[in-house]
Amino acid sequence: MIRIDILSVVPELLESPLNHSIVQRAKSSGLAEIHIHDIREYGKGNYRQVDDYCFGGDAGMVLMIEPVFKIITKLKSERDYDEIIYMSPDGELFNQKMANQLSCMNNIIILCGHYKGIDHRIREHLITREISIGDYVLSGGEIPAAIICDAVIRLIPGALSDESSALSDSFQDNLLAPPVYTRPAEFNGWKVPDVLLSGNPKLIKDWQEQESIERTKKLRPELLKD
Repeated sequence: MIRIDILSVVPELLESPLNHSIVQRAKSSGLAEIHIHDIREYGKGNYRQVDDYCFGGDAGMVLMIEPVFKIITKLKSERDYDEIIYMSPDGELFNQKMANQLSCMNNIIILCGHYKGIDHRIREHLITREISIGDYVLSGGEIPAAIICDAVIRLIPGALSDESSALSDSFQDNLLAPPVYTRPAEFNGWKVPDVLLSGNPKLIKDWQEQESIERTKKLRPELLKD
């Protein structure tokens, strides 16, 4: 089982994506636990302040170090964590290989950034890994955190009804997945490739492998370099 603790100033953003479909089934089956923590509960004063102006006079508010330190310290006192991840646009680019690695871990913390960013001392002293989902900026790290959870949890044995399905996903072998078809075999004059109707497993497998290579060459040739 994997446990993921997500730290956020707007935890409501995580309610829907983490409570449906495969992620919810994995939770219900005891394969995964996701705990969402409201950083504001550790905020300062009556207003539970968690952000402040940044030194140097730049525009935008910055997530303060104290509430984040308190919550991470509390969680670490209760169990050991394999990774404490900060979702950041300048982190490592998330990919399938990384999802595979994280799916083998037991306990993970994900810190969702917000506002202008977070006090850099959090990144220097508390974070073990920074991850980005792409070269663009979002309003916060909640959507990226949900993406990480979905990509990781679906890889846990038993999360999918057909465990072999994840092994044929795009990027598992640095290749895109081959085309897939379903009934009817012909629609509007458009036909399913004959090989898929042949009933010959070897021919089908060879066709799928070749299609994966050709699609990767055409759409994502940089993957073949890896």
